[in-house]
Amino acid sequence: MSLYESKDSSGLVSLKDMMEGSFTPHMTGDADLRKLMQLIVRGGWPGNLDTPDSQAHLLPTQYIDAVVDDDIFRLDGIKRDSRKLRLLLRSLARNESTTVTNKTLKKDIKEIDDDDINIDTVTEYLDIFKRLFLTDNLPPFASKIRSSVRLKQSEKRHFVDPSLACALLGANAERLIGDLETAEFMFEALCERDLRIYAEANGLEIFHYQDYKNKKIDTVLEAPNGHWYAFEIKLGANQIDEAAKNLIEISRSIEADNGRPPKLLGVVCGLSNAAYRRDDGVYVVPITALRS
Repeated sequence: MSLYESKDSSGLVSLKDMMEGSFTPHMTGDADLRKLMQLIVRGGWPGNLDTPDSQAHLLPTQYIDAVVDDDIFRLDGIKRDSRKLRLLLRSLARNESTTVTNKTLKKDIKEIDDDDINIDTVTEYLDIFKRLFLTDNLPPFASKIRSSVRLKQSEKRHFVDPSLACALLGANAERLIGDLETAEFMFEALCERDLRIYAEANGLEIFHYQDYKNKKIDTVLEAPNGHWYAFEIKLGANQIDEAAKNLIEISRSIEADNGRPPKLLGVVCGLSNAAYRRDDGVYVVPITALRS
């Protein structure tokens, strides 16, 4: 479930309306870091909506156990090493919302868990996680923007719900607040989970953008007609200016290269109390005010 479906988003701002040029600014209420972290740890599981925060990790943990201990074997009747499956899952959790390679995951397991896993096994297990809907990676943006800018083709790593990564890391709301770097990656995963839901409701596809000049856009939504919409995701309101600047620079560089620039630039944020359009044209919307 998205935050709007679980009634944790007011839905004051419609993604569809914003992309169609219909936007009304709103005061969206005070933002609360602890509440956002609790929403990440709880996840979008319908069975978790009324669960006390202290027990929110149990459902995603049980889901992972069921997949590793039962579903993977039932997939094709092959017995696999559950310990190595869990090592890889924990490595994916440590690298949530990043574009790390399979080789980097293998290296991460060696460095953190002091264990070796064959690179072919990594590839096989990652495919299994995808087939069993444990992971839902964000593909790279490869639209014909008619620009000479070369785009990287790495997927962005995501679990289907950020609560799975938190459960694997043993991270509750307090631990995330104490580790804001990890919290930002998990918040990005939360927002992209919801943006995926809202995009699909509007017939859009979702991607991420990364070029060889090290320019990145967290989330790209693309319509069937080729129009695309660029969003940065930032937990803190103090990061909005930098995010807007990044979006504008990328858009201008694509346009200067005779490419098709994005139709809309937006920042989806956590700790902001308003949805508004900046003087530079970039929209700012709290995730707790967004709907499809």
